[in-house]
Amino acid sequence: MNRVKTHRQLGIRFLTSAIALSLVFGCATVAVAQQQSVEELLTQADEVLQQMSQITGLAIKGQLNKRVVNRQQVATYIIQHLHEEMTPAEIHTQESLVRAFGLVPRDFNLERFLVKFYTEQAAGFYDPKRKTMFIADWVPPEMQAMTLSHELTHALQDQNWDLDGYMHGARSDDDASAARQAVVEGYATAAMLQQAAGGMELAQLPELGPLLETLTSSQLAESPELASAPQFFRTEVLFPYVHGMGFIQAGLRQGSWKDLNVLIQHPPLSTKQIFDPRVYFNHQSLPTVALPNPPALDGVSGLRFLTGNSMGELGYYALVGQLISEEEAKSVGMAWLADHYLLYERSGGDYYTLVARTRWTSPAQAQAFFRDYHLILANKYSDLTTSKSSGPDQFIGSASNGAVFLLRKDDECVWAEGVPAAKSEMMLEWLRAL
Repeated sequence: MNRVKTHRQLGIRFLTSAIALSLVFGCATVAVAQQQSVEELLTQADEVLQQMSQITGLAIKGQLNKRVVNRQQVATYIIQHLHEEMTPAEIHTQESLVRAFGLVPRDFNLERFLVKFYTEQAAGFYDPKRKTMFIADWVPPEMQAMTLSHELTHALQDQNWDLDGYMHGARSDDDASAARQAVVEGYATAAMLQQAAGGMELAQLPELGPLLETLTSSQLAESPELASAPQFFRTEVLFPYVHGMGFIQAGLRQGSWKDLNVLIQHPPLSTKQIFDPRVYFNHQSLPTVALPNPPALDGVSGLRFLTGNSMGELGYYALVGQLISEEEAKSVGMAWLADHYLLYERSGGDYYTLVARTRWTSPAQAQAFFRDYHLILANKYSDLTTSKSSGPDQFIGSASNGAVFLLRKDDECVWAEGVPAAKSEMMLEWLRAL
C-alpha cells in the first residue's frame, strides 16, 4: 500500500508538486529487506508498466526512463525538489499561514519538517519533470510491486495527460489544486488496488474508502514523523489517496477507465467535489464568495500582505478536526460551501492579521461553525477579552495582538483577528457590510 507524496496542499496549502513520491506502508518497520538486483528491479518495472496500461487503458507512448536510487540519493532529491517547487518566500508564507490559523506552534519550521518526513518515508517516485521513475533499492519485493503499480500509473498519466501541467493547472487556487491532486493520486491508488485484487473491477466492489482510511491511519501511525505531526497534516496527507480513490471508484461506477479522461478536460474545482463525488458527476454548481482587501488595513505601518486564497472543504475539515474534534469536522466541516481568506504579517515578530469569509449549507450550519470558531479563538488567544456588545451571532473582543471580530449572518461567517486597535471600528463596520 502506498503512503503519501510531497504536494502543495499540505495542511492549508504547503507543497503541491507533480512529483509522485511513493511512501510504502511497512517499509519503515522492515529491519532487513531482501535485496533485488538492479536488473531485476528494472525488469519488474517494465512488467508492471504493461500491467497498469492494461488496467487503465492508458497507452505506453514512449520509453520510460528508470533509475535505481539509495536512501541518500532520495534525501538529496527531496531537498532539491522542494527548492525547485517553492522559493524561500513561498515557504515562509505557507509556514505563516498554519501558524496564523493556530495549527502549529510559533517555532514550527516547515522546511525542516518536510525534509525529515519525506526522507523517512520515501520509497520510490515518478518525476514528470525529468520523465524518470526513481526506484528505491531498499524496498522489500512484496512492497516494491505495489509501489511500482502506483508510481508507474503516474508515468502513464504523464505520457497521456501531461501530469506536470495538470497538477499546476490551478496553481493560484489552493482548493482546486488539492482537488486535482486527489484526481491524480486517487486514480493511481484505484489502479493499484485493482491490480492487487487480481484485476477485479473496482466498480463491482463495495466502497473501499472507509476500509482504506482505517488501514492507512493505523499504518501511518507507525511513522515517527507523521505520528508526531499535527493532526491537520495527517488529514490532508491521507485525503488525496483515501477520498481521491473513493472519487475515482464513484466515477468507475458510471463508466470505464477510459471515461475518466473527462477529469482531464474538466478537472474538479473544489475538494468538496472529491468528498462528495455526486457534486461533480451530477454537475452541481458551487457558490463563491468575494473578499476584497479591507480598506482598514491599507497603509498600516508594519503590516505586509502575505497571501489570499481558499482553504476549501478540506482545509476546514482539517482545521475543525484538529482544533475541535473529528466528530465535529464530519458534522460541520462537510457543510462548507465557499470561503476566502486574507493573511497579513506584522513586522518585528510572528504576529498576523487574518481576515476570512465563509459560506455554509444553511444558517444552522453557519451558526454551528460560529460556535466552533469562537471556541478556537478562545483557545488560540489566552488573553482574549469579550466586549459587552457580543451576542449569539456576534463576537467582539481583543487580545494582545489586536482586536478580534467574528460575525454570523444568515449562511455566512466572517471574521478578523489581529486588527490594529486604531482600525478596529473601521474593520468592524466593513465586516458588517460584507
